[in-house]
Formats: sequence, C-alpha cells, structure tokens
Amino acid sequence: MNPIVKIVSLIALLATIVPSLIFFAGGLEHDVVKIATLIGSIVWFAATPWWMGRVQPTETEAARAEI
Repeated sequence: MNPIVKIVSLIALLATIVPSLIFFAGGLEHDVVKIATLIGSIVWFAATPWWMGRVQPTETEAARAEI
C-alpha cells in the first residue's frame, strides 16, 4: 500500500503545480486552475501522512525524554 499512496501523493502534488504552469503559458482558464489546485491540495494532504509518518520512539527513548 505504501508505494500506491506515494504515487497518489505525487500525482496530487503535480496537480497543484502543473495547472499553474499551464495557466502561466496561457493554456488554461483561471477557474480550472483553482479547481485543480484545490482538489490536488486536498488529496495531497489526505495521502501524504500515510507514508510520511514519524518513527515512533521506543520505550527506552521515551523514558529518557521524561524529566
């Protein structure tokens, strides 16, 4: 599942960047860019935490962190 989520995350990130570049070149209307960027952002924020999580500390590391 991890590689699939990474691919979805990459596609969503591209969906936020590429429409802006196409708009800059004159190929898309502003409304289309706004919708694509919104959808890409939502999907990216939903998919990325599944593969970009923190490593959980072990019990010994947690015990050393407590004062």
